[in-house]
Amino acid sequence: MASIKDVAAEAGVSVATVSRVLNDHPSVSADARARVLAAVEALGYRPNAVARSLRTDQTRTLGLVISDVMNPYFTTLARSVEEEARSLGYSVIIGNADERPDLQDHHVRTLLDRRIDGLLVSPTDGGSPLMLDTARGGTPMVFVDRWIPGLDVPVVRADGRRAVRDLVAHLHGLGHRRLAIIAGPAATTTGSERVEAFREALAEYGLPLPDAYIGQGDFQAESGRRVTDAFLDLAEPPEVVFAADNLMALGALDAVRARGMRVPQDIALAAFDDIPWFVHTDPPVTAIAQPTGELGRAAVRALVDMIEGRPPQSVTLAAHLVVRRSCGEPAPITTPASSEEPPVQHPMTNRSQS
Repeated sequence: MASIKDVAAEAGVSVATVSRVLNDHPSVSADARARVLAAVEALGYRPNAVARSLRTDQTRTLGLVISDVMNPYFTTLARSVEEEARSLGYSVIIGNADERPDLQDHHVRTLLDRRIDGLLVSPTDGGSPLMLDTARGGTPMVFVDRWIPGLDVPVVRADGRRAVRDLVAHLHGLGHRRLAIIAGPAATTTGSERVEAFREALAEYGLPLPDAYIGQGDFQAESGRRVTDAFLDLAEPPEVVFAADNLMALGALDAVRARGMRVPQDIALAAFDDIPWFVHTDPPVTAIAQPTGELGRAAVRALVDMIEGRPPQSVTLAAHLVVRRSCGEPAPITTPASSEEPPVQHPMTNRSQS
């Protein structure tokens, strides 16, 4: 492998001149710059990123700690983060917390040891001491999707309250009155926020939310199965189960089918966090969709602003309801030539500082 000395010899310049060219220093003549770049190309020289980071105190690397890599929502989020970071000249190291605070802390500690330039985190809980110390210790950090209240950290997230109200209005219009929710962990902001939004939306229609209709899940499919089984065992089961996460919705669907019941004939199902799979289930699932890709891109831009000395902004985008057929909606009218559903219209999202 070629070294910087090899490049200097090939170009007929000093090692210092090669270094200045590689760091885009303006003091190098056009002729010397051209000879160095030609030598770099001819020798296939690649600068040592570790050595450069020691000189510049930057690694051009971001850390991303997501809550669950198996959740399609976070998979899409991670992909958009990586793509946006790459376009801005940064690499990304990803850690999967698997909805466990101890794993979250492990990944945060490891990423800090690797001298990342900044950190993107979707917290798994209300904030471990390590997370609090990291946020207050000067490390550039942005929360994405979830956040820890009370910390002066930019947050990039989707506001689902309006979409939850739209869902409840839709269900009420279909004649449903007994609505239950599979909630996410109360220690997460998304878990508590979605339950509260659901409760408020029901109250607008004079509908109660009994304790028996609130099932505690953990954003995992198994909890969706368990909570749905408990709902179906009630003397008066709900007419609709709203899962506050896509994996819990799939678990709910499994529980219904395991009893030989049908959606939506025996019980309706809706979900927060739309995923591509939902159009392929039978019936397709009515869901609340978040602008996941844009959330990831906006989070990277906010973090890079912090790293490069520009004032970052929190960003709030709008989620929206996607109506399909899992809540008793009438099937769309189609022509014999096509049985596809009409395309879902994605409204423009608004960005604002939260």
